[in-house]
Amino acid sequence: MTKRLTEVAKKAGVSEATVSRVLNGRDGVSEATRTAVLTALDVLGYERPTKLRGERARLVGLVLPELQNPIFPALAEVVTGTLAQRGYTPALCARTIGGVSEMDYVEMLLDHQVSGVIFAGGSYALADARHDHYRRLTDRGLPVVLVNAGVDELGFPRVSTDDAVAVEQAYGHLRSLGHERIGMVLGPEGHVPSRRKLDAMIQAAGWGEGDAECVERSSFSMEGARVAATKLVERGVTGIICASDVLALGTIRAARRLGRSVPADVSVVGFDDSAFMTCTDPPLTTVRQPIETMGQAAVDLLVTQIEGAGVLQDELLFEPELVVRGSTAPAPRS
Repeated sequence: MTKRLTEVAKKAGVSEATVSRVLNGRDGVSEATRTAVLTALDVLGYERPTKLRGERARLVGLVLPELQNPIFPALAEVVTGTLAQRGYTPALCARTIGGVSEMDYVEMLLDHQVSGVIFAGGSYALADARHDHYRRLTDRGLPVVLVNAGVDELGFPRVSTDDAVAVEQAYGHLRSLGHERIGMVLGPEGHVPSRRKLDAMIQAAGWGEGDAECVERSSFSMEGARVAATKLVERGVTGIICASDVLALGTIRAARRLGRSVPADVSVVGFDDSAFMTCTDPPLTTVRQPIETMGQAAVDLLVTQIEGAGVLQDELLFEPELVVRGSTAPAPRS
């Protein structure tokens, strides 16, 4: 008990006596101090006293699929900073292979009486994945916001990049360079943002059934992209639009292993504009997600729900921006 008091007091920046007063429900403590102590208790993983468990902490979960892809740490930086400015303590939950699952993180966050949860890149984006844990949040009436497209039936507010505009920009750029044989490396079949990108490509390029060979699916890994892109290059594709920067880097590797030059023989366009894409060889042409604006909007939507104001269960679409660098060039002459 003494150790717990000491740790919580240090975390909250108050005395042990103040922590004791809060935990015992005594008067003489300001609301701000009381909130700081309870939040410190939650962050350190200690259970609240029974009489305080019904109250939610000013703690907000941010659940990410990974931290290896630079786009997710960039989003985490925006979201955690914005939450702190609004007086909330972020709890970062990043999934790892063979580690804690998204479902497990949801249970942990519920146990800690969080005020709300922001998800990015979760199983909500996969049409054939399990979604039971999201319904647990709905049943509890917990405020939730999803970053980027997910299955419609969940009914949560969403903050998304406009995938259709992204594809229109990338496709228009490659066409302006003279590319006629343009392909795509997308995420898994049930990945909703990839579906949207494919639908936009069908619309922009007027694809029919015979153009299915211009699309390959991959896990969101460089190795998966290398396998997928190899098939496209071998079929004579000269311009490739990818569903992420990681997939684009794998595509460049595939072209080089086949003895092709990027961009002289094959032009590659990524999606995200994550950190260090200016430092790749060649620097990557990509469609930039407005991460800062989207992260701030996600926090605004969540806090609005937490404070009891009504939020439309709609999707906010943010326009991306094509950033032209060295991985695209005029189509090779036949």
